[in-house]
Amino acid sequence: MATGFRLILKMAAVALLSVNLLFSAPAQAQQYKNFHVAVYIPIFVVEQMKDPEWLESSWETISSQVKVDKVYIETHRNRQVADEQLLEQLKKFFKDHGVQVAGGIAFTASEPRLFESFCYTDPADREFVKHVSELTARHFDEIVLDDFFFVDTKKDSDIAAKGNKSWTHFRLDLMDEAARSLVIDPAKAVNPKVKVIIKFPNWYEHFPGLGFDLDKEPKLFDGIYTGTETRDPNVTDQHLQQYESYQIFRYFENIKPGGNGGGWVDMFGTRYVDRYAEQLWDTMFAKAPEITLFFYGGLAQPLVAGNRDAWKDLPTTFNYEQMLAYRDPGKARPATWARVAGYSLDQVDHVVGQLGKPIGIASYKPYQSVGEDFLHNYMGMIGIPIDLHPSFPDNADLVLLTESAKYDPDIVNKIKAHLQGGKNVVITSGLLQALEGKGIDDIVELRYTGRKVLVHDYLRMFGGAAGSATAGTQNPDVLIPEIRFLTNDAWALVRGLASGNGFPLLIMDHYSKGTLYVMTIPDNFADLYNLPPETLTALKYYLLGDFPIRLEAPGKVSLFAYDNHTFVVESFLDKPTEVSVAITGDASRLKNLVTGETIASEPPPPASPMRMQYGPQRTEFKLKLEPHSYLAFSEMK
Repeated sequence: MATGFRLILKMAAVALLSVNLLFSAPAQAQQYKNFHVAVYIPIFVVEQMKDPEWLESSWETISSQVKVDKVYIETHRNRQVADEQLLEQLKKFFKDHGVQVAGGIAFTASEPRLFESFCYTDPADREFVKHVSELTARHFDEIVLDDFFFVDTKKDSDIAAKGNKSWTHFRLDLMDEAARSLVIDPAKAVNPKVKVIIKFPNWYEHFPGLGFDLDKEPKLFDGIYTGTETRDPNVTDQHLQQYESYQIFRYFENIKPGGNGGGWVDMFGTRYVDRYAEQLWDTMFAKAPEITLFFYGGLAQPLVAGNRDAWKDLPTTFNYEQMLAYRDPGKARPATWARVAGYSLDQVDHVVGQLGKPIGIASYKPYQSVGEDFLHNYMGMIGIPIDLHPSFPDNADLVLLTESAKYDPDIVNKIKAHLQGGKNVVITSGLLQALEGKGIDDIVELRYTGRKVLVHDYLRMFGGAAGSATAGTQNPDVLIPEIRFLTNDAWALVRGLASGNGFPLLIMDHYSKGTLYVMTIPDNFADLYNLPPETLTALKYYLLGDFPIRLEAPGKVSLFAYDNHTFVVESFLDKPTEVSVAITGDASRLKNLVTGETIASEPPPPASPMRMQYGPQRTEFKLKLEPHSYLAFSEMK
């Protein structure tokens, strides 16, 4: 969701860069080959476009730096409705410049009042929403709803209409009804050709409580759109992790295959400019067909580089000096956010065209579920590629289940069936706790004791053999829940150590023809990043099994894998790091998809009873990653 209204107005109030008339607009450049780029124009910018000189100069500033295929022209925000004559003038302007046009609506009653929504039980508000939908449909054949089509009011009319329902149940029903009767049906009555698309924001774990319905709304609307703006995890409200820019698009793609129009990124909440580029790259690594840049006025604002001193002299993927010269070899114009977007998208376009369909470890998040909020993204940040589904992935050899799976009343039977079919299941400690007394004890007699332990040393252990101890390495303390198990019934595969005592991080127990794993999740999910690389590798030996590629790296390094033997490794660290990738099959070299250079495999390690071998034989490659950078490869024999 866009940041606060005051910040938007502040940015909009800053004078746009004056255009040096000595630099005429270049001829229309070749557009990106593997995706389209759209720009969203909020209504306060639409109003500024009444000035034809401002419109011309701002468009030249943006279009000279980023290749724009489409604009979304907003008709409403904060009870301000666009002038219809102006809408037609802007449509003509952009069409004359070879750009597609569509409408946009932000159904906010007041952003300054904590994103106050309309009251959908108030007749006046309902009529106003309907009016905006009809007006927009008169002018556009495609409409996208900015991510405010939710309800957060608790007025007397809401309380009366709610009755005995929970707020979540009431709001889901209310917004499903509002979608049909106030937005979709009125728009199509005015313009039968119109396609209405709902853009869902980035805070998907909390959707049900505000009325966003990931089950019914994707079926009601002609299409959906994905908020892939994750900004900076240290400063944003939801502490979203960087991996979510990839993962949320893939999740929504599984919800409405082929109907997920694209990803949506803004430049807010970034402490350094590389973070903006990362969001764009990760959206494209998810194979989004379109990227929407929010917002038009902000793209023309001067770039704020932020604090990147720790890596500014290193050969990072985001090359700041190259960016300054992008489409401006003399560096005569001040750099804008549009230049950052254009440079970053140009750079990744070549890579995206060589990547196949994304693959990952199958995971299940039922509709309207909550629990261990956003944990899948933390898993992605330790190098476990996630393929998140709204239905149980029966065909997967291994399924990962977090606490949100408890919302499926039949989840224990599904776990049993998967194990009885000779497949494996990983559940988190949060799900174990949630299912205690609800059937999980019929599969495994483990107990979530409620006690907490601070661990900082780690041991990979199975039976009488132990290895990969990290004692004395001054690891940070990590607070984990204690899981009680029965010796020789279940086995602790990886342990955390505290004062000479061991506590399971990963436990294994066989059931029927399959294996159930329980992964202990720290109280602070981000403490997963504080586990030593050797410990993360030990966990991934089991969690990834025969997945075609395994990443051996510290936390905050992610893996994006594809079905055509290509992959991307990306570091979100502030310093260089060395990583390894271990690949199944007969690849002996890796080809860099950017430079064309090849890397030879490492010699096989000597046989050792202390070296783990789980799953198929793998070939290992060593890589060096610069801070906030990615490397992309294809496998070669």
